[in-house]
Amino acid sequence: MATEAVTDAHGGESALQFHPMDQFIVKPLFGDGAVHWYTITNATFWMALTVLAIVLLLVMGTSKRATIPSRTQSVAELAYGFVYKMIEDVTGKDGIKYFPYIMTLFMFIVFANFLGLLPLAFTTTSHIAVTAVLAFAVFFAVTILGFVKNGAHFLELFWVKSAPLALRPILAIIELISYFVRPVSHSVRLAGNMMAGHAVIKVFAGFAAIAAIAPLSVVAVAAMYGLEVLVAFIQAYVFTILTCVYLKDALHPAH
Repeated sequence: MATEAVTDAHGGESALQFHPMDQFIVKPLFGDGAVHWYTITNATFWMALTVLAIVLLLVMGTSKRATIPSRTQSVAELAYGFVYKMIEDVTGKDGIKYFPYIMTLFMFIVFANFLGLLPLAFTTTSHIAVTAVLAFAVFFAVTILGFVKNGAHFLELFWVKSAPLALRPILAIIELISYFVRPVSHSVRLAGNMMAGHAVIKVFAGFAAIAAIAPLSVVAVAAMYGLEVLVAFIQAYVFTILTCVYLKDALHPAH
């Protein structure tokens, strides 16, 4: 619950306490006890549901491939076209071969975000442990790809040829630092936005227990929920388009 009554020394309810962060606690799905690497938790359960939802949409929903598509097929085709166009616009034709990986990233994040908005759901993308794995996977993949495709010329990414010669070493250090900060900002941005929005919704929901401000609380929850629906898609889009930008740098490192 978002709130709980605090009992004072005389047995009366003296105040309300909010626990908006409890919704992010990773717990065993069955029973209690410590969480080990092999423990099935609420986080792994909702990640499994995310994968299942993606399979149902992209595999089962498009299995018939009708000329006049069903609603499910239309959504799947819209998602496919959206990501394909994004990759093509940012990276050019060279990046299209990496479409399956980027499509997988986008679909996992967007479904995890939306499923996290369901009542009693667990938002897996609110955990830095999840988003960091996604971000570092992108970081290592594009870095390795950059060296494989370009060899030592990949280091030209950090050498700003258009700048005055005296400033190039300083800019190279700045570019190098910003490059290694990428996975941190990439992961924290997604986790932070999802956690903050859900925490605010839980706080507003907690105020609904106070009769005097319950109507305002309901309105605030509805408004925040609508905003979070938008944020859920935008954060998936931002994560994906940044991945495309990093891929572009790996394919074409020269400034």
